[in-house]
Amino acid sequence: MSKEHPPQHVPVLLDSALQLLDPQDGESYLDLTAGYGGHASAILAKTGNYKESVLVDRDDYAIEHLSDYASKGTRLLHTDFVSAVQQLSEEGKRFDIILVDLGVSSPQLDQGERGFSFKNNGPLDMRMDRRQQQTANDLINTATIKQLETIIHEYGEEPTGQARYITELIIKNRPFENTETLATLIAENARGKWKKIHPATRTFQSLRIAVNDELGQIKQMLPFLPNLLNKGGRVGVISFHSLEDRLVKRFFKDQYENGLEAELAPITKKPSSGATDDVHNPRSRSAKLRVAVKK
Repeated sequence: MSKEHPPQHVPVLLDSALQLLDPQDGESYLDLTAGYGGHASAILAKTGNYKESVLVDRDDYAIEHLSDYASKGTRLLHTDFVSAVQQLSEEGKRFDIILVDLGVSSPQLDQGERGFSFKNNGPLDMRMDRRQQQTANDLINTATIKQLETIIHEYGEEPTGQARYITELIIKNRPFENTETLATLIAENARGKWKKIHPATRTFQSLRIAVNDELGQIKQMLPFLPNLLNKGGRVGVISFHSLEDRLVKRFFKDQYENGLEAELAPITKKPSSGATDDVHNPRSRSAKLRVAVKK
């Protein structure tokens, strides 16, 4: 994959993000999950402030495709968003707009070699940052029964009995080397009929979350956001499943209910939903956008 043949990526809830974050001319922008620039291009087109904006991603493919922004003076950080917020906080940086899109990008899903999706066969990788050592292959082939069952139950949100059933299937049939073998095993041994949602969906979600420590990253990142905003600055977080959204909702709620110490006030009483606000983008259907403003 190269810049000459950029991957197709349609940013989720773009219209809602533009409306709620309300970018104005000259405002600074921090995108903690810039990906392939879908949201960034639209927001920076309105602010025009490339030189005081920062785009972050831990995917080297994404950073390569963001290089045009660097030529305009935008700072690129090839790191995870926890490391980014720590570094920027230490530097005393402040921004008018911050956006965090917690979803896996379309290019990551569509590239079989990345191992994120069972629809495109490839190695069981799932690393958002390819500099990281542990892959999904390492995890699924070495985890204990208890570890794997906990991952599938807690991160995949599979009921206890189903998580145990899938875990036993995996343990009996490992080692695995590719996504197709794992997905086929789960599908062929699915209990009951299934139509739209593939039986391996939650297992793949759970492995991806575990490999990339996604929930741990969110928990560590959120407390830095208020200090990174200018007064009147807006922060938006797009989540894709209940585990993520619950963390974001609770953080914004705790901020708002902190009385005189509160730093953020919610702009969205209810989140903007991809199921109703972005119906033409299939990958938006589970997306939720919550936005708050710095008091």
